[in-house]
Amino acid sequence: MNANLQRTPLYDRHVALGAKIVDFAGWSMPVQYDGLIAEHRRVRGHVGLFDVSHMGELYFEGAGAIATVDELATNDVASLADGQVLYTALCNPQGGVRDDALVYRLSDRALLVVVNASNTEKIAAWARDHLQAATTLADVSSETALVAVQGPRSRELLEGCRTIGPLATRLGKLPYYWFVRGDVGGKTMIVSRTGYTGEVGFEVFLPPECAGDLWDELLARGRTLGCGPVGLGARDTLRFEVCFCLYGHELLEDVSPLEAGIGWTVKLKKARFIGKDALVRQKESGLRRQLVGFEIRGQERAIARQGCEVRAAGRRVGVVTSGTFAPTLERSLALALVDTEAVASSLAAVVRGREIPVERRPLPFHKPVARD
Repeated sequence: MNANLQRTPLYDRHVALGAKIVDFAGWSMPVQYDGLIAEHRRVRGHVGLFDVSHMGELYFEGAGAIATVDELATNDVASLADGQVLYTALCNPQGGVRDDALVYRLSDRALLVVVNASNTEKIAAWARDHLQAATTLADVSSETALVAVQGPRSRELLEGCRTIGPLATRLGKLPYYWFVRGDVGGKTMIVSRTGYTGEVGFEVFLPPECAGDLWDELLARGRTLGCGPVGLGARDTLRFEVCFCLYGHELLEDVSPLEAGIGWTVKLKKARFIGKDALVRQKESGLRRQLVGFEIRGQERAIARQGCEVRAAGRRVGVVTSGTFAPTLERSLALALVDTEAVASSLAAVVRGREIPVERRPLPFHKPVARD
């Protein structure tokens, strides 16, 4: 393991739990503990804990904070109410996705923007170039730990949790994509009704020195609820089943949010945002390619992974962005960017040099229940 990799505040606990540690975006992160499928099913059926403290947190403050982020984001940041969360794409002038992000409105002068670990420095530098007057930006990633609690018993586990103090009593009626924030023993904490699994779940932002207490308490309290730790491997299969996009796969600098299937985050009626002109032109002229889903059947071990070529009548018409065995559905599934003109054709994926016919499947593969 590279000694220069960053470690989250929970690293030693992952090692003690026997986690397999990997290099992920410059961080030493747990990819699995007791097996990917077991961890995946733990979240779908009970509740799992994720250490996602590697994510980047950018704090915008000042009179122009909302206007600044609204210009960076394709979605309507200006429409947020205090305590509300918004998912958005962040685009370059050509309409490609620089990153996707969650925007938390703390007040009319302060926003927290959560970005992918691999893009934190890139997005922070880009955002500083577009700051409105009387606005500051602070990268508070090193001052923030983040623990995701996901699964149908997540609320039950968090309610009464001592580490988050009075915030635990405010989760019962917390709507999807809203958050509560408060002082707990002199420390500011946030609990949001968000997640990356498609299940009912929460994410807890807290100071790094408090993360161990939260992790230990939730594991101890969760023993009777089927709770356990979950690594990055199952995090990926969980998001894949519900077709949540992943930067570096479905989302890239040369792929637009319209092509990636998150066009609902693009508000073209906004006065302006970076990439708007390119996205308007793309929508008017029609999409050249689009995200589709398919299944490989009759080939027990065949999985079309990222980078596999997609063909129609022997001609390359696309590429797989994500593909794996879906544990909940027990099928070999894939997402692919395919030329629009070929979407209705008979498609095949090239796996290990073999051209294998595939069957189109509607998206998402598994219906998210997070909004329940």
